[in-house]
Amino acid sequence: MVSAPKITLRLTVNGRQREDLVPQNMLLIDYLREVVNITGTKSGCDGGECGACTVLVNGDPHLSCLSLAVSLANKQIETIESLATNGRLSELQQMFHQKLGTQCGFCTPGMIMASEALLRRNDHPTDDEITKALEGNLCRCTGYVKILESVKAVLAGSNS
Repeated sequence: MVSAPKITLRLTVNGRQREDLVPQNMLLIDYLREVVNITGTKSGCDGGECGACTVLVNGDPHLSCLSLAVSLANKQIETIESLATNGRLSELQQMFHQKLGTQCGFCTPGMIMASEALLRRNDHPTDDEITKALEGNLCRCTGYVKILESVKAVLAGSNS
């Protein structure tokens, strides 16, 4: 089997500048999991259908299973690991835990990253706006009620 030519990739992952030699055909999800060794981002469908692999690229939700890592040179990549500070979960992560939005947990990193992107650009989204922001993320457990409650709990906390 012939391996793909390699290229030097420079980007920022979770606030740290990186420079790695990677195959030109390496997907972002594989780069994050195999090169950077951060495994919070999940591979669910490998086809952009489920949203489990959602990360933020320059603050916007992005499916890492559909993107070549080299196409994101000089970009800012944020994964679920970036949200915790000094080992403490972010408020959004805490609410997913407390309100049982994690369910089985497989879709959770993608759900949280899509929610994080929404809350950064809109600090008081409506129920419809939350639903729209999460429409590319599938949950195969009991549904979306607890996930929506988790996001809304962040809003309730910011109002007090």
